[in-house]
Amino acid sequence: MICAIAETGSLTRAAAALHQTQPGLSAQLRRIEDMLGGRLFERGREGVVPTSLGELVIGRALAVLPTMDELMNTAAVAPRTAGADRFRLGAVSGPLLGGLISAIRTICPDAEITARGQLTPQPLVDDVAHGRLEVAVVGDCPGYELPAPAGVVLRPIVTEPVFAVLPATHPLTRQEEVELADLMDEDWAAPRPEDRTPEYWARAGLAAGRRMRVRYEAEGRILVEIVRHGHAVSLVQPTFDEVPGIAVRPIAGNPIRYRHLLAWHRDGPVAASGDVVCRHVTEAYHRARDRSPVYRRWLARHQQLADPAEVPGEEQDRAVDLESG
Repeated sequence: MICAIAETGSLTRAAAALHQTQPGLSAQLRRIEDMLGGRLFERGREGVVPTSLGELVIGRALAVLPTMDELMNTAAVAPRTAGADRFRLGAVSGPLLGGLISAIRTICPDAEITARGQLTPQPLVDDVAHGRLEVAVVGDCPGYELPAPAGVVLRPIVTEPVFAVLPATHPLTRQEEVELADLMDEDWAAPRPEDRTPEYWARAGLAAGRRMRVRYEAEGRILVEIVRHGHAVSLVQPTFDEVPGIAVRPIAGNPIRYRHLLAWHRDGPVAASGDVVCRHVTEAYHRARDRSPVYRRWLARHQQLADPAEVPGEEQDRAVDLESG
């Protein structure tokens, strides 16, 4: 990454060359600079120029890159030639990982299975592309679709509405559905910028005539606690389990959506069993959906807005199109 920035002279061009987002690349660069204790590049209107520390780091990086490339290429081939008895899984937050593990158990009962979580999906897709994972549960939003590296299959599972999560005592909880414009008038808790989800939320808010005020950057349990204590509102998947102090409400008009996908490599051990795996994972999603009273009520009111995956054939056809592309 450092060498790509130095070679292109621009974070934007480097992100494009590495198939990453510019905010994500900037966040990675900040973390590396924090680790090394100084700035590697000076930013200007014409691009970026290495600092003296940056020149030192770039020189060392250029020396080790050929060795790392050889190592990564060897590692990428090894798991695919060693047999289908080891499955390394990855997942972003959501209700699908348990179903994926069950699916792998079905097609390969004696497999050794490991799994790890990730806050953002693109690193998981990259790990699938380079043989560091066999399968990953990922997701994206309209206008922010994940790019598929060469050899990677991205199979849609379901597209769902996104719901609001509020303090249980918030006045908006008296409504069956809340207006996005009303939510935008509140303080927000949202994931960090390297996950482009908050950017998508903000654009939806602007379309509703409001600007989102993100006061707290947080994920998972920390985000829920901020909301529970009444400091902010946020958004969650509709399968989110309501807990004491928290209320989940649909958003009127369904203005924000999220798509769940599975990622695997065309040459990997899942390629021949992709349909079976997708069926198990879809069934896991349906079970999570049926456990959510809020989601069930929303589906009953808005059956015409239900995901195409609920209509036999449509989502499968879309998956085939993506896979052949």
